[in-house]
Amino acid sequence: MIQFLDLKSVNDIYKDELLLTCKKVIDSGCYIQGEECKEFEKEFSSYCGSEFAVGVGNGLDALTLIFRAYKEIGVLNDGDEVIVPANTYIASILSITENNLVPILVEPDITTYLIDCNQIEARITSKTKAIMVVHLYGQTCQMDKISEIASSHNLKIIEDSAQSHGAYFRERRCGNLGDASGFSLYPTKNLGALGDAGIVTTNDRNLYHVIRSIANYGSSKKYENTYKGINSRLDEIQASLLRVKLKYLDREIKKRQEIANYYLDNITNDKIVLPIIKNSMHHVWHLFVIRSNNRHKLQRYLFENDIETLIHYPIPPHKQKSYLELSALNLPTSEKLHDEVLSIPMNPALSDKDCEYIVNTINDYRG
Repeated sequence: MIQFLDLKSVNDIYKDELLLTCKKVIDSGCYIQGEECKEFEKEFSSYCGSEFAVGVGNGLDALTLIFRAYKEIGVLNDGDEVIVPANTYIASILSITENNLVPILVEPDITTYLIDCNQIEARITSKTKAIMVVHLYGQTCQMDKISEIASSHNLKIIEDSAQSHGAYFRERRCGNLGDASGFSLYPTKNLGALGDAGIVTTNDRNLYHVIRSIANYGSSKKYENTYKGINSRLDEIQASLLRVKLKYLDREIKKRQEIANYYLDNITNDKIVLPIIKNSMHHVWHLFVIRSNNRHKLQRYLFENDIETLIHYPIPPHKQKSYLELSALNLPTSEKLHDEVLSIPMNPALSDKDCEYIVNTINDYRG
């Protein structure tokens, strides 16, 4: 069976370095808020091109803390609206509603699966204060158009960069394309910890300090609490592991791109819809997502032929039981995508033989 993602094989490449840095942290006796986290924040912000970074507990916290900090400094208030793509993972929506803000769902572009820039302005009201862009599957959104819209309506741009570490829009990387960005560093991500982790990037010094304080019990000075904060901190061991893996991220992205190009060039089955890359939207291929009118039949066929696949995601946010208030929305493009998408194996541990077998098996599918 070709696994969808063999994390052991992915991490085995760096096993000696990972064990060595783990031992270094253990021997240091410092496990929270030490030098490893500080250095990783510096290295990751430099990688993204942003001025500041704050390591946090996970990707959801990263996004939630951005909105919370904007509320604390008076940029956002309860009931304000946030434009967000309708076909994102539930975490994007959760970060908005957790802060008593209102998600305004906008349909995706059927070709890129990213938020449709042509539909954003029609959803802006006097209550709209921000746009959340989701660089889904590893491809950046059309940021020139989105930035123009945000500027003309005085809106903040928050990037959900959970799937797009290292992706560019033109000459700038995600994490430096808006006002603030939240990254997941979950083990399956292109830059993944060996546990849960997340990070926020921004060029806004005030926002940076507020996020850091809120994530540390609302405190920037021990035993003095400015905010009713939470505990969401990136620990030293995960930070040290991420420092090792960050060194090799671009190499892994290149391997993903090689695999993606092989898929794009060689999957010729007309029953399969392949992903499309727009010229200025650099893709790092966190996921390689194909579409089929009969997804479950295709998935079953691939499984019977020893290829594991996953569905990202089977149920759109507005059809989840947790968001019954959104269930009446008419979002046919999102629903179509959620009914048809299927993710095939995409990771640096895949061999040429694996990729060839996957392509040939898909091409033999008769529907």
